[in-house]
Amino acid sequence: MLLEQFPDESRSHGWIEVICGSMFSGKTEELIRRVKRAKIANQKILLIKPKIDERYHKKNVVSHQGKSLKAISVKKASEIITIWKGEKVVAIDETQFFDNGIINVCNELSKDGVRVIIAGLDMDFKGMPFGPMPELLSIAEYVTKVHAICMSCGNLAQFSHRKIKSDEQVLIGAVEEYKPLCRLCYNKNRT
Repeated sequence: MLLEQFPDESRSHGWIEVICGSMFSGKTEELIRRVKRAKIANQKILLIKPKIDERYHKKNVVSHQGKSLKAISVKKASEIITIWKGEKVVAIDETQFFDNGIINVCNELSKDGVRVIIAGLDMDFKGMPFGPMPELLSIAEYVTKVHAICMSCGNLAQFSHRKIKSDEQVLIGAVEEYKPLCRLCYNKNRT
């Protein structure tokens, strides 16, 4: 579901939107699209990214396709509340990398009338729920699951297959380290 219109009564209340999916599914592209539309509507926006993610830029949120927006990089979820200056839209990229405090941050902001848009991996490379994402999916008013294309067969992909040997849950990377796979191809690669 792509959000374009909201009920009139929602305009005075906050809510949480989650954009999730595998690597290369367009999560950041969709986050950037929603932020740009909020800018067109002259809404004040706070864009956040985790400090750990410096793949393409230290401060900007950057999609794999090269789209970029200036953001504030933070180490811990609690920092978001301290830098929030009343913006009506708070967008957070790579949310799976934040500590579980991000759940309280999203709840507090939405309670204060903020539209909170988060993007993140719903599963890690083992196909297990990733970080705070399962709880955020549970409390969100709106959830959008985007899919990549399986690099083996061309079907829709929802798994992030790690191409290199490492058992670390968090391994920041891109096309050198990961490829999207459908369930069938993912299961074949795991055996």
